[in-house]
Amino acid sequence: MTTTAAPVITGRAAARATALSKVYGEGETRVVALDQVSVEFHRGEFTAIMGPSGSGKSTLMHCMAGLDTVSGGSTTIGDTELVGLKDKDLTRLRRDHVGFVFQAFNLLPTLTALENITLPMDIAGRKPDKEWLDRVIETVGLSGRLSHRPSQLSGGQQQRVACARALAGRPEIVFADEPTGNLDSRSGAEILAFLRNSVRELGQTVVMVTHDPVAASYADRVVFLADGRIVDELDRPTADGVLDRMRRFDAKGRTS
Repeated sequence: MTTTAAPVITGRAAARATALSKVYGEGETRVVALDQVSVEFHRGEFTAIMGPSGSGKSTLMHCMAGLDTVSGGSTTIGDTELVGLKDKDLTRLRRDHVGFVFQAFNLLPTLTALENITLPMDIAGRKPDKEWLDRVIETVGLSGRLSHRPSQLSGGQQQRVACARALAGRPEIVFADEPTGNLDSRSGAEILAFLRNSVRELGQTVVMVTHDPVAASYADRVVFLADGRIVDELDRPTADGVLDRMRRFDAKGRTS
């Protein structure tokens, strides 16, 4: 199928953090996971977040997605400020405007692939946009597997179902935390290509946390964290370019 790339919409950020801080513990056990981080994730763009272990990359994603509270600063999804939202409103925002993909596929074993894909909308009492749902299913390449349950699918197919579920509600942004971590290299490449195509062909916005330079090379931009701070960015990354940047981190996770 020949598909025309969707235009990149740059009128506003899909998500934004301003002077975002996250602190765990007090006194001698105090750990600053995020230290005054300000960053924007642009609409219609695929962004990878990278950094050494403990750099704060997953914490940043969790705070910006409304999965964790913040200690200071602000974070928005579209035009909505997350800080200060009531739990009910935050739950509704995550359900209706944010998609999630994690290492664990988090599929319900008793449901078919299609039922897993539409589950969030079913819970919300919303009917899927059939045209959009068909596009997502075609893009993810699971048209012949919709009636299969997770146990009848390979790991790569299960993760593709999880990706389709994240996109089916046409969210403002999709956050993916190590989405290829439980997959072999071939299945991982398929998932990364799907995420990239969802941006280029469906106009989606994707933010992915990864430790893999090859995975990051699928993105349009890479944001590097160290010690809870953004220390660099790289546009149009290559695997070698990302690896070279990562090699500049010393054992403590600071740039040389």
